[in-house]
Amino acid sequence: MEIDGTLLTILGITAGILILTGWVEQIYKGYKTKSLKDVSKFLMIFISAGAILWLVYGIIVSDVFIIGTNSAAIVLMMIVLLMKKRYDKQLQKN
Repeated sequence: MEIDGTLLTILGITAGILILTGWVEQIYKGYKTKSLKDVSKFLMIFISAGAILWLVYGIIVSDVFIIGTNSAAIVLMMIVLLMKKRYDKQLQKN
């Protein structure tokens, strides 16, 4: 079965938006509550490692959707990790 190029583009963009929306919501919620204590560091580390590997794969196969989505995911995950570190440190002070 052959997939039309336009449909493939829509599929890639939709997949990227769905994956990244969860991170944006987590950042918003964390910023609002000033707490990310329920977010596992290990989950973030493993997902980050997977995103880095996907990014490398996307670069190797020259897939703009994989490169774009995983680059953005890495940035968003780094924001969550930095917020978590900051807010956890503030909790320890109190």
